[in-house]
This record gives sequence, structure tokens and C-alpha cells, in this order.
Amino acid sequence: MKILVSDPVSEKGIAILREHFEVDVKTKLPPEELIGLIPDYDALVVRSETKVTAEVLDAAANLKVIGRAGVGVDNIDVEHATKRGIIVLNAPEGNTMAATEHTVAMMLGLARNIPQAYKSMHEGKWERPKFTGVEVRGKTLGIFGLGRIGTGVAKRALALEMKVLAYDPFINMDTVHALGIRACEIDEILAEADFITLHLPKTPQTVNMFNKESFAKMKRGMRIINCARGGVINEPDLLQAIADGIVAGAALDVYTTEPLPADSPILSCPQIITTPHLGASTVEAQIGVAVDVAHGIVAALNGEPVTTAVNMAAVPQHILQQIRPYFELAASLGSALIQISEGRLEKIVVEYKGDIAKTDTKMLTTSVIKGVFNHILQETVNFVNAPGLAKARGVEVLETKQETPGSFSNLITVRLFTDKEEHMVAGTLFGRETRIVSIDNHRVDTMPKGAILLCPHEDKPGMIGLVGSILGQAGINISAMQVGRTDVGGTNIMVLEISSQAPEAVMEEIKRANGISGAKQIIL
Repeated sequence: MKILVSDPVSEKGIAILREHFEVDVKTKLPPEELIGLIPDYDALVVRSETKVTAEVLDAAANLKVIGRAGVGVDNIDVEHATKRGIIVLNAPEGNTMAATEHTVAMMLGLARNIPQAYKSMHEGKWERPKFTGVEVRGKTLGIFGLGRIGTGVAKRALALEMKVLAYDPFINMDTVHALGIRACEIDEILAEADFITLHLPKTPQTVNMFNKESFAKMKRGMRIINCARGGVINEPDLLQAIADGIVAGAALDVYTTEPLPADSPILSCPQIITTPHLGASTVEAQIGVAVDVAHGIVAALNGEPVTTAVNMAAVPQHILQQIRPYFELAASLGSALIQISEGRLEKIVVEYKGDIAKTDTKMLTTSVIKGVFNHILQETVNFVNAPGLAKARGVEVLETKQETPGSFSNLITVRLFTDKEEHMVAGTLFGRETRIVSIDNHRVDTMPKGAILLCPHEDKPGMIGLVGSILGQAGINISAMQVGRTDVGGTNIMVLEISSQAPEAVMEEIKRANGISGAKQIIL
């Protein structure tokens, strides 16, 4: 078998590949030249420069696997690769240590004013009193997100004799206790933490999560670090919190807009230290991702399990043909459920009814898990690692099947249980179109795409107009609307497909409206 390496990667990764296969290194290939070469190769290794488009994939007659020496796969048409049966894998753990250490370095630099003191000395000054810092020993660190990086930071903070609090409603509590960390709710951390570090994915739920309201709840003089994703902190609100004396300083490696504009007020704020998205930029990390992707490609070409695949694992072709139309539906049901649920996730039950129950549905259940966890974890969730992520977090996953059809020839129902509540969503296919047909036992018919507003309400006149007026005043168009009923009188649910995501202020206004109970928004 032959492997093409089309972007610069560490020689250590290439050496591993050469132990097993013939390897050609040809970088900076124009698209037309790559298309001409790719039919001869069984595997392709890229970083971010090579664009693996549908045209490249269609020309890749023998290609079996694409390896991305890094995390992001935006330069690869993963969907088209999946249709072609090509495995796409990445190296999500190769830069974990780099990001962990960068976070700790930023925290220490922030505590001791190191960048500011460096700048002052290079200006010919000697300002010792001005840059008096604080010790981290004995201080409280609040961690938002206990994935691989967040956990690594926690271990190092404990070694620095810090008290560690963590918010991650989807982590196994046994794991938290074993680390010596105290699991807390958001407001508890905001009130107690001297330092806060963020390790959250960027989702509709986490965008601007740290804003003027959350800063107002923080201990005066606290410090905040973000080496995860830009946009989780509302940058104007952070600057105001610094001006108000709530936040003593911030350390940022990521930003809402990257590269950070030269005229950004962040750069003129002396209490903020900045780096240009260097979290994964170490020699060791670049070696790590190359080595990891090399091992993944060797496994894939040898027909062994690939633990870092970002698309589906191999399944028999005849089973794939039967279940393929339901993958998008299953993921959408999981995604919708986690967005309307509150509390600590405990159990997912997936029920199959009709002809679909007669086949192997494990991959569809995995797709449900993937839909759930992609909204709550920073790391990539794929068909290979999703079951393990659920198990590691103590989430029980069950399948039930009933071959006799009910109202629909095929129906997938997903029930999600937390420590506070239970929700259900059911869906089917109308021809090739996915449909959600039930939400919490309310009969509906909506497409699982875009922004969807759910408004449980009293069964009385004027409710539709009330919500419509609020959305209209906010400039949000309603593209489709229906009212779902149950067999229980007096309880309806309004389902509105809206033109754009409703801001938090609009959602709060809807929730306060007389007769509305617990409005939720789903982004699919």
C-alpha cells in the first residue's frame, strides 16, 4: 500500500509509516496536481494546508483513510469521505499536554504579572512595587469543563496546593471525587473562585456564557483564563468587569475574532495578557499529532479498530445500506434532547419500532450518543469514541426494540434521564426527509434543522399571538409553527421554526409571559 503525505509533518510520524508502507512526501501540491496523483494512494496524511475536497475524494479510487495530523478537520469534506467509505481520523490527544501546560503557564504569568514586568523592563524601567503579584498556593481554582485538558489542569493545580472546584454536569462523579476535586454548580464557583479557567466547547449554550451577569456574581479581584474557545467570554463585558475592579486580570489565548484585530481594546488593557492561539504550539505536540495519526493509519490499513475516527467505523455494507438514512435523524434526536434537559445526565434509552428494529442498530444508537455529547464536550465525539465517553461519565445507554410497527412504519424514540427530569423525542423519515414527530408525548411534525423554539403553554386563546408578538418585536421571523397536543387536556406545546437563534433576552421575555411554562430553544 502507498501513502501520500501532502503537508509538512514530523519525521517521527513519517518513520512509523515507512516501517509498514511505501510513503511519498509531496507538499504544496496545487489542487489539480493532487487530483492527478491521489488515485495511486491508499492513505493521505494532511495538516491544514491541503484541502481534501469532494473533487479530490472522487478521484481517489483506492483511498481508504485520511489522517489529519491535528484536531480540526475543516479542510476535509468528511461527509463526502463517509459516503465514499473513506475513514477520516485525527489526533485529538497529541496536543493535550501542550494545551494543559499553556493554561497553567498563563495562570502563573497572570498571577505574577510576568508579561507586564517583561515589557516594563524592556522599556528601561525598574518597577518592582507596580508588579507585585499573588501566590496561587491556597487559592481556589474553578474549572469549567473536565475533559482531558481540564482534568490535566486540575491535577497540576492540586500539585500547586490549590483548592479545585469544577463544573461539568456530564462527568462521572466518581472521577471527580477520585481526583480530589469538589463538583459545584456554576454560581457556587463564581462566588468562591480566585481563578477561573475555561475548557468548554463553543456551542449556542456556551457563547457569551461569561458576561456581565456572571461577572457580577464573581469574587472581587478574581482572575480568568481562557485557552479553550473564543466567544465563550463576552469580551466587552470582560473589559468592563476589569474597569469595575471585579476582575483583576485575564489571560487569553483565544478570541471571538482571530487573528485578534490590531485595534482591539483587549490589546490596550494592561490587566490582560495575550498569546496568539498557542495552546497546541509545542515541538512535542507537533511530534505527538504526527505519531498519533501514523499509528491510526497503520491500524486502519491493517483493518484494525481506529479509535480516533471522526466519521463512522466500518460496518457491513448491507447493514450500512439499511441504517444510513437514519444517521442524521438519530444524531438530531440526541442533540435536541440534551438542549432541553437540565441536570446531570444519567441514562439514555433508545427505542426502535418497526422494520428498523429488525437490523443491527448499534451504530444508530452511537449516533444518538454522538448527538448528545457533541453539544457538551470540548473534544471531538465520533462513532468510535462516543460509547466510551458515555461509559466514562457514568451514563447508562440502553436499546429496546419492537418489530411490530405502530403509527409509523419506522420510529426512533429517545428518552434522556437526568438527576432532575426526563424528556423524550421521537422521529421518523417521510421519504428521505427527517421529522420529529413527538416531543415529551406531544404530537408534532417538525424538521430537525436550524433554530426551533419550544413553548409549553396552557391550552387557552391568545398564546400563539403572544409569542409571535415577542419574536416579531425582536425581528425574528417564524418560518413554521404548530401546536402539539397530548392525551392529557390543558397541556399543549408550541413548536416554532424560527429564522435565527433567539437571544437570551428574548427567551427570558417569552419565559416570563403569562401561560408559558419553561420555554426552550434547540439549535440543530
